[in-house]
Amino acid sequence: MMSQRGGAPASSELIDSRYAMTRLVITLLLMTVGASGMYVVPVVLPTVQAEFGVARADASLPYTLLMIGFGVGGMWMGRLADRFGVTVPLMVGATGLGLGFIASSLSGGILMFAVAHGLLIGFLGASATFAPLLADTSLWFLRRRGIAVAVCASGNYLGGAIWPPIVQHFVASVGWRQTYLGLGIFCFVTMTALALLMRRRPPVAVASPVVRGHAGSADQPFGLPVGRAQALLCVAGVACCVAMSMPQVHIVAYCTDLGFGAARGAEMLSLMLACGIVSRLVSGVVCDRIGGLRTLLFGSFLQTVALILFLPFDGLVSLYVIAALFGLFQGGIVPSYAIIVREYFSPAEAGARVGAVIMATMLGMALGGWLSGKVFDLTGSYQAAFVNGIGWNLLNLGIVLFLLDRVRRSGAGGGARPATALS
Repeated sequence: MMSQRGGAPASSELIDSRYAMTRLVITLLLMTVGASGMYVVPVVLPTVQAEFGVARADASLPYTLLMIGFGVGGMWMGRLADRFGVTVPLMVGATGLGLGFIASSLSGGILMFAVAHGLLIGFLGASATFAPLLADTSLWFLRRRGIAVAVCASGNYLGGAIWPPIVQHFVASVGWRQTYLGLGIFCFVTMTALALLMRRRPPVAVASPVVRGHAGSADQPFGLPVGRAQALLCVAGVACCVAMSMPQVHIVAYCTDLGFGAARGAEMLSLMLACGIVSRLVSGVVCDRIGGLRTLLFGSFLQTVALILFLPFDGLVSLYVIAALFGLFQGGIVPSYAIIVREYFSPAEAGARVGAVIMATMLGMALGGWLSGKVFDLTGSYQAAFVNGIGWNLLNLGIVLFLLDRVRRSGAGGGARPATALS
């Protein structure tokens, strides 16, 4: 049985079909456009700080509120997608993102600028183009779910690779206010058109359930109560993304402080996120072979290594290299959570549960972005901020190791491919 709400019903034959692939391409475009909301702020941070005359932590506030709005909005948008189909949250997102950029361009101070980012760009805008799309994609694929979700999630980093140099160019040419105005119009028109192509509902009723008895059940994921399992994933998401946010949010400001200029920092951010695309695709292939938990463990360990490399090296060439390594090491972390949810929780709740975990990761990005700025204000250096990120990353590793131990105790062998076992 398929629901009729939110679009035409889909049959089981459409899983892994040519239509599913076409839909994946549209999803990639939507996520790329929606990612503009996340990656514009780090580029304009030095300019906005200078214009409004505020401290670095205050200038980081718009990004913090944006990530909080993005995370909380993702959970709400996921519920909307579960009930009405993904087109409804996408239409809301197109409107929110467009109005958010326009309102930001008219801001007279940091407070209005921050509120526009948190409420419109984050909560009502960009949130519609991440968690709901990850969950929706996971329901259209079975045999290659890992790589499909990775391709979808790559849109976020593709946007991160594309938008910073474009935004930096227009900020230098016409100013940040005119740049935001143009972004608002472009995002509204493009997202609205693409959202109308996503009206067909996924075949939830024929999506593969979790494997009972091995990886746990929908009632006992990892052999734990559902609420506790969800909570541990959320804490892990906060921890890894507090660490992840340090280079992503502050690399432009860091390069400016070192005397290399904002343009070099924007290039490093673009390089970092371009390498993140490669990381996400490779992680998707790996995920199909070893499962989401082990993929998450691998990515989290490598992210710790990359953060440690920032401590002794601050030359221009070395920062380019480390930025590339950081992107290659951490790009597969966040999509792994979507796969873990599909492996261990009920598919009928995919939108809401993926949304909850993604909310936690965005809260981590928000906390980390602000916390790094605060540490800089207190110490006058980013060294302590990198150390802080390493500590949070170790917390993430501890939680993932605990969940893997629970899975091994239940006889799942580390969670290798439970989602595809029924294919």
